[in-house]
Amino acid sequence: MSVLTNIQMSPAQVSQQASAPVSAALAKGAVETDIPARLDSLPWGGFHTRVIAALGITWILDGLEVTLAGALSGALKSSTVLNFSNTDIGIATSAYLAGAVFGAIGFGWLTDRIGRKKLFFVTLAVYLTATAATAFSWNLASFALFRFITGAGIGGEYTAINSTIQELVPARYRGRTDLIVNGSFWIGAAIGAVSAIVLLDPAVIDPELGWRLAFLTGAGLGLVVFVMRLWIPESPRWLMIHGQPERALKIVADIERAVPGGGKPDHPLPKIRLTMRTHTPLREVADTLFHTYRSRSLVGLSLMVAQAFFYNAIFFTYALVLTDFFAIPAANIGWYILPFAAGNFLGPLLLGSLFDTVGRRTMIALTYSVSGILLAVSGYLFSIGVLTAQTQTIAWMVIFFFASPAASAAYLTVSETFPLEVRALAIALFYAIGTGIGGVAGPALFGVLIDTGSRGSVFAGYLLGSVLMVAAALIAWRHCIDAERKSLEEVARPLAAQNN
Repeated sequence: MSVLTNIQMSPAQVSQQASAPVSAALAKGAVETDIPARLDSLPWGGFHTRVIAALGITWILDGLEVTLAGALSGALKSSTVLNFSNTDIGIATSAYLAGAVFGAIGFGWLTDRIGRKKLFFVTLAVYLTATAATAFSWNLASFALFRFITGAGIGGEYTAINSTIQELVPARYRGRTDLIVNGSFWIGAAIGAVSAIVLLDPAVIDPELGWRLAFLTGAGLGLVVFVMRLWIPESPRWLMIHGQPERALKIVADIERAVPGGGKPDHPLPKIRLTMRTHTPLREVADTLFHTYRSRSLVGLSLMVAQAFFYNAIFFTYALVLTDFFAIPAANIGWYILPFAAGNFLGPLLLGSLFDTVGRRTMIALTYSVSGILLAVSGYLFSIGVLTAQTQTIAWMVIFFFASPAASAAYLTVSETFPLEVRALAIALFYAIGTGIGGVAGPALFGVLIDTGSRGSVFAGYLLGSVLMVAAALIAWRHCIDAERKSLEEVARPLAAQNN
């Protein structure tokens, strides 16, 4: 029995026609639906733009947090209250990333169990509270604790948001949209850089107060997100499986009415029959990830580990390299982050569409390998002392023009190649493992390497990041799924799907 909605009807007519078959479906514990096909057949509209804007703001917040932590490192070292060393900076950064790991796993499990939308507000509240508290830190322990909790909020956001992007955006736009949203991290990086320039200028404000106000900037920006999140409905795909088909139908009908030219096609759309469930047992999750889809898990884990080490190790210690090896004043670091952020945002913006046209396999292998090779080359030039602060920044701009879409593609790959029932937890798990191995260890390692004062030691760290990226490129080329322009249900059949 089909549960279908005529989009030309009023909501009352829709509800009246749908209620009988929905009730019958509920009685049998199953529902047949064309909702996935209807969502994928929609043209791009204002609804999609609003959703992407509301989701992208989270990555702006993350970019702001990460940039502030890096750009403020000089101020934290010179603070009369904190007086951090380079190792302390690395420890605090690793605490933030460790929080993101725990937050991703805990909130990821809840995202699959109770829905995407509810977690939006919980994780945002955690982020806002903790980042505001960071401004009142009084020693390394308090600073690291507040950064840990801030990371937990951001880590939880990653799972719910990447799941929502995949499940609301039409298939033909899914790749570029995911990359651009994730790339919006660098808009936040630019905001953080500008904030640091102003707030660390002794002529404008006392630096001891300036770094505290910088963290409050993130909390203030986060308040805007609460309003924007009201634009985003719950995922109809999630609702169909979790016993709420009537609500899913209403949301899809509302979306279709909101999108110009979004009427239901005249030709029949593919349908899928689902057995409704309240949750997915962890045993089934483990079997899906590590048995049924183990080659996909290998790809996802490889991409996550490589990009986490590459990004977090380098970017979290970006300011330390500039201050310790190029003698750039802490107050001027923001000027060097701005062009770096521009390259990182332009990469996904200009290359994103190629992930939907040229394809996932080719573009992932290309961006990972090119960024890894370029890092090795620039690392060697750094080690022999031929780069200036300006040419080092240009080199990083070019490297991360390719590395930024590569990193975003890791989230895209994990979020679209596993079944809906385990999608959020899969993102959380691979993000957690990748960040735990590559992200948490990376900044602490580079903090120690920079403290040695040896360019050769730092170059060794760069080489490790390069090797990880090239290895991930080879694994992706061999095992990556050609998911471009395909429905999620075609890429990974829902665990609740019944045989026709």
